[in-house]
Amino acid sequence: MTETIRLTAAQAMVRYLSRQMNEDGEPFLAGCWAIFGHGNVAGLGEALHAERERFQTWRGHNEQGMAHAAIAYAKQLRRRRAMAVTSSIGPGATNMVTACALAHVNRLPVLFIPGDVFANRGPDPVLQQVEDWNDGTVSANDAFRPISRYFDRIMRPEHLLTALPRAFATMTDPLDCGPVTLAFCQDVQAEAYDYPADFFEPRTWHRRRPAPDSREVEAVAQAIRAAGRPLVIAGGGVHYAFATETFRTFVEQHNLPVGETQAGKSALPWDHPLNLGGLGVTGSSAANAYADETDLVIGVGTRFQDFTTGSWGLFRNPDVRFAAINIAPYDSVKRGALPVVGDADVALAALTERLGDHRADGPSQKAWADWLADLDDVTAAPNDTNEKPSDQQVIGAVQRQATEDTVVMCAAGTMPGELQKLWKAGRPGSYHMEYGYSCMGYEVAGGMGIKMAEPGRDVIVMVGDGSYMMLNSELATAAMMAIPYTIVLTDNRGYGCINRLQMGAGGAEFNNLIAHSHHVNDTWIDFVAHAQSMGAEAVKVGSIAELEDALEARQDKTVPYVVVIDTTPYPPREVGGFWWDVAVPEVSDRAEVTEARKGYDQHVKERQPV
Repeated sequence: MTETIRLTAAQAMVRYLSRQMNEDGEPFLAGCWAIFGHGNVAGLGEALHAERERFQTWRGHNEQGMAHAAIAYAKQLRRRRAMAVTSSIGPGATNMVTACALAHVNRLPVLFIPGDVFANRGPDPVLQQVEDWNDGTVSANDAFRPISRYFDRIMRPEHLLTALPRAFATMTDPLDCGPVTLAFCQDVQAEAYDYPADFFEPRTWHRRRPAPDSREVEAVAQAIRAAGRPLVIAGGGVHYAFATETFRTFVEQHNLPVGETQAGKSALPWDHPLNLGGLGVTGSSAANAYADETDLVIGVGTRFQDFTTGSWGLFRNPDVRFAAINIAPYDSVKRGALPVVGDADVALAALTERLGDHRADGPSQKAWADWLADLDDVTAAPNDTNEKPSDQQVIGAVQRQATEDTVVMCAAGTMPGELQKLWKAGRPGSYHMEYGYSCMGYEVAGGMGIKMAEPGRDVIVMVGDGSYMMLNSELATAAMMAIPYTIVLTDNRGYGCINRLQMGAGGAEFNNLIAHSHHVNDTWIDFVAHAQSMGAEAVKVGSIAELEDALEARQDKTVPYVVVIDTTPYPPREVGGFWWDVAVPEVSDRAEVTEARKGYDQHVKERQPV
């Protein structure tokens, strides 16, 4: 007879979660973020309390924020470990939908466990229940369906026997990796069931490394041999496959120049002779000039997002071809690419072996030297200290104070583009950018997640006032938990990035900066006082020199440290970059819009057809 153990469904879930291991011998889930409410406090809350010594629970201040911390944790550890997140039903659950979409786009593992309605429907409609008059099975948690890699609703205690293994199979699979949602009916959480005892035996989940088809490897090898000007794109998949050393060997052995995506940045150190820097809309002049004439683009672990490809206007050689090394068949055939489907580390090793001693001509070092001169120029401290500094100059100050242990992170606004162009990333993992979803509000919580993942790293968050105001509540969580990291808060009095985009499209400055939006009072936020009220240390500086002095003091902090500096909302000196497809109105009463439309039409005309 099979030995059983009688547990509630919530107790069974927590026990199972705490016993799933990664191949490094660590629990795959580091713990669970929780904001309790009706829908999870009685069932999951009691179960988490019972396992609190084995399975850590952290208390968040906002459901989206704590999920962002979990996602950043998984991203920084390159998907080796993850976290669970639980909420009540109703707004507690839907607060996490944005974070779930972020994890889905970035293909990062996180386990969402929102409370759900009563499976027995006895008290319907329960508080916060969303009723669909045409479908009795719908709840608010159905919003998670299109943005979860695996979705299930636990309506019987025994559903866990199939749902939980599927959840971990998804989160640990390099192809399907992404968020899992297990909507947990609140009455079922409290129901008991006789579970097989061996269901709770520790299990190790290994990273799968599928080898590519030899015919696909040979086809891409032939294309590289035939190419006169090949270009490799380093994507995030290089990091997630732990393939940075194999990637470096591949490009060095065959003398292949590299352009970086936001997710791929730091795959090669910034000063590597084959690294041309960022590519595309926020790329370097060296990388984009090379891309303009390349006849073969070799994507490695990239999904060819529009910022990388300049909305597919970047590669203008009429004979250009594409190849893609990717774990996902979906990504490997974009733009008619020659696919190599498989693990990046294994595939690059196979391609290196197939190419033998073949070497391309390589890039011109002059273009790179010219770019570095521009980079150093725009990031230098300003001569006129009476003018508000640019984001570029702020980046320069942070760069000069960075160490080899620094991780710079960001997510939205002007800073991501400037950081991709200008930040000199050293070793892998020193650059953490959430630009798949570019989610305002990721930064404060994400910085905490990075520090939890790698406590020994010097984490510096770059965030604008608009994004800080979107979601800053986990600053209090980090202070409460004594998690020290640095936040450089650039205050340009509004949504400066979108204001610039609005102006670039010929639009009038409207509703982005506080000065151009409807307001009665001219008061503004005291960010230092706000951060201090949340338990952080904070200081405001009046110049780039003062910013550098303030950053020197960050190392001895035991709570988050916020440094505020006023910056200009207007465009700094343009270096690098490329066109981005933002549709301009065909008809307008404003001459500026009409003129911008002419330029837009010309760019669209120059772009190669799909």
